Amino acid sequence: MSTSTFQHIAVVGAGAIGSFYGGMLARAGHRVTLIGRPAHVNAIAQAGLQLELANASAIETIRLEASTALSALRSADLVLFCVKSTDSMAVAKEMAPYLAPGALVMSLQNGVENAALIASQLPHAVIPTVVYVATEIPSPGHVKHHGRGELVIGTMKDSRLSNPTPTLTALVELFASAQVPVQISQDVMAELWSKLMINCAFNAISALTQNPYEKLAALSAIRATQAALVQEVIAVAQADGVALSEAIAMQAVAQISITMGSQKSSTAQDMARRKPSEIDHLNGFIVRRGQALGIPTPVNQALYALVKLVESAYAEPR
Repeated sequence: MSTSTFQHIAVVGAGAIGSFYGGMLARAGHRVTLIGRPAHVNAIAQAGLQLELANASAIETIRLEASTALSALRSADLVLFCVKSTDSMAVAKEMAPYLAPGALVMSLQNGVENAALIASQLPHAVIPTVVYVATEIPSPGHVKHHGRGELVIGTMKDSRLSNPTPTLTALVELFASAQVPVQISQDVMAELWSKLMINCAFNAISALTQNPYEKLAALSAIRATQAALVQEVIAVAQADGVALSEAIAMQAVAQISITMGSQKSSTAQDMARRKPSEIDHLNGFIVRRGQALGIPTPVNQALYALVKLVESAYAEPR
């Protein structure tokens, strides 16, 4: 049995990322409830979560609770909030009546706005979390891990935690028990901007070409496009008061092409399923902030427009 500070962990929006972290915590003996879509939940109820870890010789079956209803988080003292960025405010508002007064919410999402959006709908403390993992759901109930898995956590300016250190330390210890490394950052917003920069460099290109990251890195023209995307994000971030290093950013882009080489972006996975993506909160966010701050972002604009063009056809019959 677990002796963790957190007795019940609920994952709201249990897709590939939420199911991976929820599965890892359940695997370590923690009580976890995944809240997700019916097909995924039904498959887990029937056969358990099938967790396929990178470089593992066999798929593990993880037994854990799963539900389609937000009411399943009533007793949770920790919520991993993993919904699409476009749904942050709506889902936060919807889950408010079920959330225990002292519960802690972690935002494990792409983009830099989500923690504030969630906090605008809830009185609870929200922990911005930067996620570095490559996962997918090949079929309902099955999570495939391609690599990495570390998290970076910190607090917003208005964290609602009078003394955040014990809470952040407890989260580090919780995930460490599940073999998930967690780093505490004194400037988590800069970390989120760095992750956004990576998303802008990879997601749309991977989606439009349906190629994994290693294929992107193999072509010099794509590497040059990624460099231009990074430069635009850095310029917008700087105008927004966040300093980022281009050298470190490009090193990170090159490294991800190796450590997550077989991965297709979440935007690519959405596009393959003809589902709306988070592009409005990735390249689209850079375009909007750039316009507001007077920073030109033509490469982000082009990729954003192309993804939106593809998505505009989803409602049309094939």
